[in-house]
Amino acid sequence: MQRPFALIQPRHTPVLDPDFRPPVLANRAFLDEVAATGVGVPLRIAVERDQGRVSRYDTQVFPLAHPRAAANFFYVERLLKFLLWQWGGWKVTVGGPTALTRYLQACYSDTGSRAFDAELWGEQTYEREMVMEGTAPEDVPDANDGQGSDVVLDWRGWRIGFDLGASDRKVAVVKDGSLALRPDGTPILSEEYPWDPKPQSDIRYHHDRITDILRNAMAAIREAEPGATVQGIGGSAAGVYVNGRVRVASLFRGIVPRERFEREAAPIFTNIAREFGLPLRIENDGDVTALAGAISLGEGAVLGLAMGSSLAAGYVDADRRIKGWMNELAFAPVDYNPQAAVDEWSCDRGVGANYFSQQAVGRLLPASGLEVADIPEGALPQRLERVQQRMAAGDERARRIYDTIGAYFGYTVAHFCDYYAPVKHIEVLGRVMTGEGGQVILRRAREILADEFPETAAAVTFYEPDEREKRHGQAAAAASLPVIRG
Repeated sequence: MQRPFALIQPRHTPVLDPDFRPPVLANRAFLDEVAATGVGVPLRIAVERDQGRVSRYDTQVFPLAHPRAAANFFYVERLLKFLLWQWGGWKVTVGGPTALTRYLQACYSDTGSRAFDAELWGEQTYEREMVMEGTAPEDVPDANDGQGSDVVLDWRGWRIGFDLGASDRKVAVVKDGSLALRPDGTPILSEEYPWDPKPQSDIRYHHDRITDILRNAMAAIREAEPGATVQGIGGSAAGVYVNGRVRVASLFRGIVPRERFEREAAPIFTNIAREFGLPLRIENDGDVTALAGAISLGEGAVLGLAMGSSLAAGYVDADRRIKGWMNELAFAPVDYNPQAAVDEWSCDRGVGANYFSQQAVGRLLPASGLEVADIPEGALPQRLERVQQRMAAGDERARRIYDTIGAYFGYTVAHFCDYYAPVKHIEVLGRVMTGEGGQVILRRAREILADEFPETAAAVTFYEPDEREKRHGQAAAAASLPVIRG
């Protein structure tokens, strides 16, 4: 079948996925073709999220009268999909050919191909209907991060940081910018506690276990310095949070139906802040991971990518600030193959979760020839563990899985760097990156970057946090989140 939008076969074909088509190659080929005509027209997309904050992307497309104009439609649909999952947002302003706005309006209608995205970013996340407006390019709003981006490293006094994962809760006590230590050099408090939040249908389970670790931190501070004043509490958790309200989070999956979620789960952190009488700021765990990396490295421009049960991502800019973006790259396009794997949640093809997580390992197992018939298909952590064992034993079939993910990663790092700027460091972590398999991924990615994207290879380094940072860094970094004024 002839396709108006050209998909480019990579020079470095993933060994287990020969039909992989990297967006970075197709997008750049499209833009080069537009530029070569000398008649390209501007396309500007602005996306507004909470507090009136706006992000904008400027590009070019073929004029609608051009013979290649049909290629615009695939390009703009995939572009907006990426931008929404990078930034978040409920209002989209499209400055460019009217037909492209109409096409996007159809895609994001309740019967369109992107109906899921429209509902999630509209009603569920920002609690308002998604709006798609067309205008002239010169009338598209400028970018405006607003006051919501002022999450700077503010470490004065005693602080508490916590991180909520799927199986444990971590908490750390921080003082004046560092993990608070006893005279013998051990942390005053930096501990993890098990929990199982996903199936719990009583919000008191979540409330009590979160407040328990905060009270433990308070007690540790009082023991170290009786009468001490705690400046604030910062939190890190998987999910989507807007102005301190929980919008989408698997930790609260058991709180249903949606009306009950809105009443009980959505305000849990604002209620806890009121209960403790302290500023409390909660941010996506990907952003706090990137912040922890920036703190450890001593500089910003860090894109954090954690390959675990899904793909978690976060970004801090050159000034080590969290931008207030959503960075849900698990659902951003990373493969333009029209037969790419379908994500079970968003029902879209070729998104990050199926390429950089234990889901990717499970998907590639049949093609590798590695037999794991004794482990159920849905038991992805156990399947990953088996692959890791076979990798440690020198099994070439396991190596091919990691080599394939590494090829995905090389092209996708270049793709991400076309949207995130500046990027000096790619922080990589997560269970998929554990052991020799993780090193295979990085070696393959570096080879591809050096060969096809030398400018990116020269500008970006990969950073792997050590075990101390993994254990203490994220909760401690979260303590910096509340901005104390005055």
